Amino acid sequence: MSTDQYKKEVSMMKLDKLIELREGISKKEFPISESELLQRFEQLYTGAINDVLREFCLMDQALPSHIIPLREYQTIAGIAFTVKSSPNTKVRGEMEFRTQMLDEMHENAFVVWDSSKDEKSTSWGGVMTATAKGKKIKAACIDGGIRDTHQILEADFPVFYRYRTSNGSLGRCLITHYQVPIEIGSVFIKPGDVVLGDVDGVLVVPRDIAYDVLVRAEEIKENEKKIFGWVKEGQSVKDITDKGGYF
Repeated sequence: MSTDQYKKEVSMMKLDKLIELREGISKKEFPISESELLQRFEQLYTGAINDVLREFCLMDQALPSHIIPLREYQTIAGIAFTVKSSPNTKVRGEMEFRTQMLDEMHENAFVVWDSSKDEKSTSWGGVMTATAKGKKIKAACIDGGIRDTHQILEADFPVFYRYRTSNGSLGRCLITHYQVPIEIGSVFIKPGDVVLGDVDGVLVVPRDIAYDVLVRAEEIKENEKKIFGWVKEGQSVKDITDKGGYF
């Protein structure tokens, strides 16, 4: 099939909407500063935010339960910086590409790393942690391996991960892309989304609705204060549910 024939086949398939859905990256501005948005999200917890996402008919925004926190963190919120790697024996060029990627990581980033189900190497370690902390990156979520765990713990840098091993990445797993849409489990993560992590795992809030989700989650937090108060007073389950409470 010639190039022109191929282009015609693609155009006849009408893929524009799918391309926008999968590859489109929102540049929507928040009505408040990014720092204030993240600070307010950090006063909440992933469970309340997940309940709000359900109200928006988004049922699959929590990353898979095999990704666990290294410590029992309070809520950390950041802006998604995505990385894609995959098992590969190639060594040459990896360090140069990694350096370029690190240079582009920004303050308040929450690194989300898809290793394409790699099970033999680590994507994150002590030097990456020191670099990230120096750049004021908020946290890292690795759907893959970490190492130098004692150094990460000493740095007090929040990390969520799938497994630990002493194996490095060179010659085992290769960074192929960064700042592109990725998929982990059933969750799509795009650069610029809001990512939250706490003791219950990692949750992704699409950028376009992040502020609306924040405001609604703050309402839920206030409502739950009332419910806890009613429970403490000894009110019955029926009385609480009759007033709109829940359990």
